[in-house]
Amino acid sequence: MRYTKLPHTDIEVSKICLGTMTWGNQNTEADGHGQMDYALDQGVNFFDTAELYSIPPHPDRHSNTEKIIGTWFKKTGNRDKVVLASKIAGKAEFSKFIRTTGFNRESIIDAVHASLKRLQTDYIDLYQLHWPERSTNFFGKRDYKHDITDHWEDDIHQVLETLRDLVQEGKIRHVGISNETPWGTMRFLEESKVHASLPRAITIQNPYSLLNRIFETGLSEISMREHIGLLAYSPMGFGVLSGKYLGGKLPEKSRITLFPNYTRYSSETATNATQKYYDLAQEHNLSLAQMSLAFVNSRPFVSSNIIGATTMDQLKENIASINVDLNDEVLMGIQAIHNEIPNPAP
Repeated sequence: MRYTKLPHTDIEVSKICLGTMTWGNQNTEADGHGQMDYALDQGVNFFDTAELYSIPPHPDRHSNTEKIIGTWFKKTGNRDKVVLASKIAGKAEFSKFIRTTGFNRESIIDAVHASLKRLQTDYIDLYQLHWPERSTNFFGKRDYKHDITDHWEDDIHQVLETLRDLVQEGKIRHVGISNETPWGTMRFLEESKVHASLPRAITIQNPYSLLNRIFETGLSEISMREHIGLLAYSPMGFGVLSGKYLGGKLPEKSRITLFPNYTRYSSETATNATQKYYDLAQEHNLSLAQMSLAFVNSRPFVSSNIIGATTMDQLKENIASINVDLNDEVLMGIQAIHNEIPNPAP
């Protein structure tokens, strides 16, 4: 395994992060425990979850994933071996069954306390805002279109004050953002620069893959110059970048088979790009999955690559991508495809 430090901290995390959003729906508690056992044995010490998980969001399944992690901590006593990240859900129709009040002080405090109880721990290493409260372009929206009906008032200072108090109480250690835009990222960073007592966002968890390199438009420069690390999610594009859906295939129990509305990475353009990436991988005796993950692993702005799996074989292949180094010829081939079909799945 390879390791890096979370920006502005001495916390060392594996370059591969174990994503957990299928646990409690596609995966059982036993599956989740088995994945954590294997990942930790392979040197993966960074786990990411959220109060919203498992996915897809559902009133009867929210927070199942945190509960599964909590029972594993209790069973194994491995809490001190894991850097743990979780998230608070923002305002959205699909999360209203959790809460409807967004990121006000009461909501944040309640969310942290509830997560700590489910996770059976006294602290969360990295606590993230799952998506912005304001209306902006995230979750597959390519362009920003101003919504005149959005009456969001800038409360970022107040949000950071609440998070600061939780840091001082020892309930969370550090703060991150997720699904953020360049404007939102700089707004958080500038607030903590002007007010030194406020916690600084050290990571941003956004989508990044061969099919979605939108992060490189604006955010990658912020990441490098401001030292805020990307935690790349969906590096496999809902499994599309394994190649298993090519040729119109729909494997049994795969995510898109089970949840056909998850079409973010399945447009005709994205499928054409996937085929080209698959052919490139084959030319160089690589699996498409490992080439896809190795590319993300190699980006200088990526602090950790969040992989997920529903089977142990997938998990093993994904973690093993850390041992794959792409040569210049492969990287040039990837860039040529990207230039031809840029960001087909924003």
